[in-house]
Amino acid sequence: MKTPRIKESAEGLAVQVTKQARRAGMVDEDAEGDATRLAGVYVYGFDGVLLIVDAERVSDSHRAELVSSAASDTGSVYRGEASSMAIAGNGYQVQLPGCHAAGFSVGDKAPVRTEPGIMVVHDGENERIAGDLITQRADQRAG
Repeated sequence: MKTPRIKESAEGLAVQVTKQARRAGMVDEDAEGDATRLAGVYVYGFDGVLLIVDAERVSDSHRAELVSSAASDTGSVYRGEASSMAIAGNGYQVQLPGCHAAGFSVGDKAPVRTEPGIMVVHDGENERIAGDLITQRADQRAG
């Protein structure tokens, strides 16, 4: 799969996440492939990491645990903001408020890891942190 890149969109910076959004359950589609639900999300920025959390499908306590872990692991945290999934071209993208503060710019590679309810965008150097957040979310769902 081609690594997504940060791009400009009408509302700021975004990343194309069609396959990832489907895997994370942040979009629902009917039998014809038309979107029936586009998740409202929260986007939190940390140095080299963006945590995208489904506002409806991840509890407040689980979201707080994930944000706390990411802040501890990166030694940073930037203002979290509400955002949303959107139809873009033949797929989906997510707006990324806080993207610049986290160290991302237009054209940067933005690998995306997923677990139901979350997506973690990282700069390539923070793969371990992204993996830890994915594992933490899997543990939350299992427990």
